[in-house]
Amino acid sequence: MKITWLGHACFMVEHEGYTIVLDPFNPQMLPGLQPVEATADRVLCSHQHDDHNYVQAVQITESGAKPIAVTEISCWHDGEQGAQRGPNTVHILEAGGLKVAHLGDLGHLPDENLTKALSGVDVMLIPVGGYYTINAEMAKQVVSLTEPRVVIPMHYKGKGFGFPVLGSVEQFTNRFCSSTVRWYDTNVLEVTADTPHQIAVLQCPLAK
Repeated sequence: MKITWLGHACFMVEHEGYTIVLDPFNPQMLPGLQPVEATADRVLCSHQHDDHNYVQAVQITESGAKPIAVTEISCWHDGEQGAQRGPNTVHILEAGGLKVAHLGDLGHLPDENLTKALSGVDVMLIPVGGYYTINAEMAKQVVSLTEPRVVIPMHYKGKGFGFPVLGSVEQFTNRFCSSTVRWYDTNVLEVTADTPHQIAVLQCPLAK
């Protein structure tokens, strides 16, 4: 699978010519990021907030084939069963013997059912910035509970981009052995069955 980070919580996942975009954002809401301009077979949104549901940024061109299976798991955007921010949907994409889990704006530690569904996924796209989602420490706990092979942090504040109230990605990566953290100079990661265990920090596509 080819995974491309488009900024914030937005990713493009491609397999055998089939493309899914997850959680496209309204560029007017997020400082410092390039607007999402993508073509895909399908768009998935974890919840209906403007920084995750800007579907008009994606041009849909269905190819007919559907080589990526999608499982949706309902959870919450906060630690009070949605009382603060409402529902959230975790999406698990499966193709070619690989599983990719996009956690959206997960706002709590996973319950038994969600932990079971996430256990051992090949790639986990996980929010780490706190305030609106789980924070760095809670994200570390999710990783410890589920043991994904590759972890890609998202939904954090970086140099020149992201909501100012969010934590940094370093607050997350500093909780792991430095030898497991890999810093990429690209926003694209090709994942195969041989991709080693790692925390993969992708390069954010900044506004020009």
